[in-house]
Amino acid sequence: MRRYHYSGSAFFLIIASSFLLQACSTLFQPLTSGKAEVGYESQVFQQLASLPPPTEPIVVVVYKFRDHTGQYKSSDAVLQYSTAVTQGATSLLIKALMDAGNGKWFTVLEREGLSNLLNERKIIRQTRKQYVNGGEQLPPLPPLLYAPILLDGGIVAYESNLLSGGMGARYFGAGGFTEFRRDTVTVDLRAVSVKRGTILNTLQTRKTILSAKLEGGLFRFVDPLRLLEIEAGIASNEAPQMAVREAIELAVYGLILEGIKDQIWTFKDPEAGAPILASYLDEKHEQIDSDLDNG
Repeated sequence: MRRYHYSGSAFFLIIASSFLLQACSTLFQPLTSGKAEVGYESQVFQQLASLPPPTEPIVVVVYKFRDHTGQYKSSDAVLQYSTAVTQGATSLLIKALMDAGNGKWFTVLEREGLSNLLNERKIIRQTRKQYVNGGEQLPPLPPLLYAPILLDGGIVAYESNLLSGGMGARYFGAGGFTEFRRDTVTVDLRAVSVKRGTILNTLQTRKTILSAKLEGGLFRFVDPLRLLEIEAGIASNEAPQMAVREAIELAVYGLILEGIKDQIWTFKDPEAGAPILASYLDEKHEQIDSDLDNG
């Protein structure tokens, strides 16, 4: 029988490798499916929900908040037909409007599914014509509410690979490297007066989407006839849908405060809203100065 004799360093490498393999198997084992969660709170959600209430709720409508980017998911290997950003931005905008000031800022009217709503009202009217109550026909349906303000806009830009890079090192067969990439999504939201057709205010917000990957490995001869090779890695990708949601929530937050600044609407308690408006304007000016410095 042939026997192999290992040096102390080789034996240590084998022991270390076994622990590394065990750790990697624990890290990358198939994850169990988690239960469904109610809602998601972005970094802007608490700011939006904690806004002081207005003098009176603002009635608004949203017909469609579209994806105007025309971007598909990027891939170096195959052609992708999946869009880079969510196509459900209208629902995200409606949710943000309903969350503003804990539901006290806006009364949102249904317009995206208006045809379905009108069909249901038609069914009700036809049913009321067929059935009478004590010889008298049932009263007609009340008219639909109309809104003085229309909210429009969409996802206007999605830039990928605005910043990418990485670094790595390897010594004596052991090392690793990391890579990162930054994308940006831009959202435009505007308020339009229905009676006059004039644009009351418009606001653009943007959110970065960060992707990072970390890999490491070991390549060593532990014996003249035996080679040890270990590789491990992990990648983290920020969900574009979450980035779009945060950008939309920030757009609603900014549109409210811009309207306060322009006296389009007011806080019920101006003293409670004054510090919030001042903080928003300071952050806005700092961001503008930063963008100008970066060219």
